[in-house]
Amino acid sequence: MSTYASPLPRPRTRILTVLAILVTVLCSSATASTAASRQAAKPTVVLVHGAFADASSWNKVVARLQGAGYPVIAPADPLRDLMGDSAYLSSIVSTIDGPVILVGHSYGGAVISNAATGHPNVKALVFIAAFAPEEAESALDLTGKFPGSQLPTSLITRQYPLPGGGTGTDAYIDSAKFRAAFAADLPARDTALMAATQRPAALAALASPSGPPAWKTIPSWYLVAGADQAIPPAAQRFMAKRAGARTSEVREASHVIMISQPDTTTALITAAARTTS
Repeated sequence: MSTYASPLPRPRTRILTVLAILVTVLCSSATASTAASRQAAKPTVVLVHGAFADASSWNKVVARLQGAGYPVIAPADPLRDLMGDSAYLSSIVSTIDGPVILVGHSYGGAVISNAATGHPNVKALVFIAAFAPEEAESALDLTGKFPGSQLPTSLITRQYPLPGGGTGTDAYIDSAKFRAAFAADLPARDTALMAATQRPAALAALASPSGPPAWKTIPSWYLVAGADQAIPPAAQRFMAKRAGARTSEVREASHVIMISQPDTTTALITAAARTTS
């Protein structure tokens, strides 16, 4: 009884099979490499909070940006003095390789306006209901330029010791007035927590004059909060126009538009990133 043995693949067939496998592996590697390159090409988005808030105010925006593949940093803004806060942010930007999009909310807009200077990798500035001061202007100057802010009648102050001696003055929003002045479009249960955990800003920071603003040389975007009771919407529109910023507006949004309107905020940031990349 004979046993049938299947013939071994011919040499030519074996070579073609090996080549087909190699081509498949190389194509897969190239696809993965291309995807990784696209991921690496996305700029790092640095989100800077303002007075009476902290970095957690960006949480909803951070989640959306990370979901879209953007590297994100949301540092703690010291809120002590404008030049010192800007130098701190500048030191963070110095550690980032590749392009950067700087985003500032409220007082954080003044910080990014100064911190971006000297960093050619900063490709865009995005102001979210933020101060965009001219040289020698302060946040307090701009708040008082147009009527409508509830902050002047909503603040309380506390003294704190300065490292070199003497005292400084911190400003807080009175918890009883916090929601109306700062976050009227959020649920009261949320604003009660925000009021209790707010980060105060030194009055010296709010009164500090700005240096030469980076928005004069770096493309800018601006999101106006149309129902803002902290920085009057008219002041925001004025600053956006002066900076030549590409501007969007949400008419019913409060000062914390990045919390109440995270999709709109994220869309403006990603538009800036796509336009400058």
